[in-house]
Amino acid sequence: MDEPALVIEPLGSHHDRAAFSCGESALDSYLQRQASQDIRRRVAQVFVALGDTPGKIAGYYSLSAASFGKDELPPALAKRLPHYPVPAAILGRLAVDREQQGRGLGETLLLDAIRRVVRASAALAVYAIVVDAKNDRALAFYGRYGFRAFASEQRRLFLPLETFEKLGL
Repeated sequence: MDEPALVIEPLGSHHDRAAFSCGESALDSYLQRQASQDIRRRVAQVFVALGDTPGKIAGYYSLSAASFGKDELPPALAKRLPHYPVPAAILGRLAVDREQQGRGLGETLLLDAIRRVVRASAALAVYAIVVDAKNDRALAFYGRYGFRAFASEQRRLFLPLETFEKLGL
């Protein structure tokens, strides 16, 4: 029997946020209490992955616009950039429900987020995607996909979009 197709779509009122549990209370709480407000206020967009149970969220991520100073990057990259703020997208949160963990959904969500940012960068300049790794496990996860630490903060990571585009994913 074939696995049901995974659907990733914007968070809506019909999604069951209360049932989501990834094991990290801050990530659960964000989805359950804050995500809809952030969407309404236009400070974040939240995308949810839906599996075989209608309305049940298997995972989610949030995206926001941001910028950073080029001096936060390693010198080899910084020297190629202008002196004004560098445009970026923030992957603010990424979480997978406990029932779905260990099945590659985190990677699927990350790649979907990166692809959305790459598409948006055709209309709005984005140099890099930025993430803040909450713990060593998250740091290792993002490191596997080419994210590198900012010069001043080891848990704040970035991935220049050109890195992803060169991979052709």
